[in-house]
Amino acid sequence: MQKESQDNYNYDLREANNFTQPFLVKSIDETSKDLEKLSAQDQLQWGYEQFDEKFVLTTSFGIQSAVLLHMTVLLKSINKPKVIWIDTGYLPKETYTYAEELTKLFELDLVVAQSPISPARMEALYGRLWETGVQKDLEKYHQMRKVEPLEKILTNLKVDCWASGVRKGQTKNRQSMSHIDYIRNRLTLRPLLKWTKKDIFYYMENNNLPQHPLFEKGFSTVGDWHSSEAENSNNKGRSTRFGGLSEECGIHLNT
Repeated sequence: MQKESQDNYNYDLREANNFTQPFLVKSIDETSKDLEKLSAQDQLQWGYEQFDEKFVLTTSFGIQSAVLLHMTVLLKSINKPKVIWIDTGYLPKETYTYAEELTKLFELDLVVAQSPISPARMEALYGRLWETGVQKDLEKYHQMRKVEPLEKILTNLKVDCWASGVRKGQTKNRQSMSHIDYIRNRLTLRPLLKWTKKDIFYYMENNNLPQHPLFEKGFSTVGDWHSSEAENSNNKGRSTRFGGLSEECGIHLNT
């Protein structure tokens, strides 16, 4: 990307609604359309160059996580952006081993976000919120174990923009997403937004990236052990998550 085009994206910080929010010179829609013309790697490069130490990535160390994490290795930079991993305390053992493997392979600058309430304490006080079949209970679980820990880390690191690997084809909510917008008053960048499952598969194959151990067991997506299952004739993709009660984990919702 040429220097002249990069200058069009310079941003400044302004006070709005009692919080400091990063604003782009161009509108969100215009910026998103410009980013759409770039490759995923160039979008990530743009985010790093524009926001520097206030730019981070988030990861779940899930089925497709290796793609965006591998792209950090290819960034033209002295230091790589920090990678925030939300560890709910309920991840499958395979995810923990996969996280260790990718962290070492890509030499990630990893920051772990965890709830201050342990799983045992949460269950004692609120019960096993994912088992009730009640939407509000599941939302409370996501807020306590995922959203709040992430927001605390983002605030502590003074993050202005965070990148994630969400794709349009994953959920109904994500079909309407753009390459960049605001989530909970912070910019979020989505370099893989228009990638397909085939794009993910061939990128991993061409770059010889290790698969999540549960991929070979039929999992196309994986989160917590109690809310993830392998695909079957009735459920595929994100419908295998949260007992079919929800497709979203709360992190990518503007709530």
